[in-house]
Amino acid sequence: MRSGFTLIELMVVVAIIAVLTMLAVPTFTTFIAKAKRTEAYTNLHALYAAQKAYWAEHGTYTTQLSGADGLGWQPTGYKGGGTQESFYYTYGVPGSEGINYFTGKLEAPASALSSGYAGKDGFVMVAAGDIDNDGNLDVITIDQDNNIKIVQNDI
Repeated sequence: MRSGFTLIELMVVVAIIAVLTMLAVPTFTTFIAKAKRTEAYTNLHALYAAQKAYWAEHGTYTTQLSGADGLGWQPTGYKGGGTQESFYYTYGVPGSEGINYFTGKLEAPASALSSGYAGKDGFVMVAAGDIDNDGNLDVITIDQDNNIKIVQNDI
C-alpha cells in the first residue's frame, strides 16, 4: 500500500490557501493604510501646535510653514519632496514647495491642498495622500480649534 496525497487532495489544500489569502489581503491593506494615516494625524497636530505658537507671537496665523518668517515647521527628514521622502502625505496649503507645502513619497498634488488657508482669525492645514494606490486621495484637515476632519476617505 502506497502512502501520500492524491492530486485532488493537494488541489483542495491549494484552494483553501487561496481563499484564506483572498480574505486576508484586504484586511492587511486596510491595516497598512491606517498606519500611514496615523502619520498624517501626528504631523497635523504638530502643525496645529506650530500655528498656535506663531499666533501667540504675531497675532495671526500664517500660510508660510518654512523660511525666515514662517512657522519653522517641516516634516522630519524633508529632502525636497517626492518619492525620496520618508513621509507619505503632502502637507500644507497652496503655494510653493518647501515653503507652503511639503510633498511626501505618495506625491499627492498641491491642488489637493486647495481647502487650506491661514489668516488672522483661523487656519486650515491639509494632509493629502493616495494611501492605498487606487487613484483616490485621502484628505484630512485640522483647524485652529484642533478639529481633525476627514474630507475625503481613502481607506
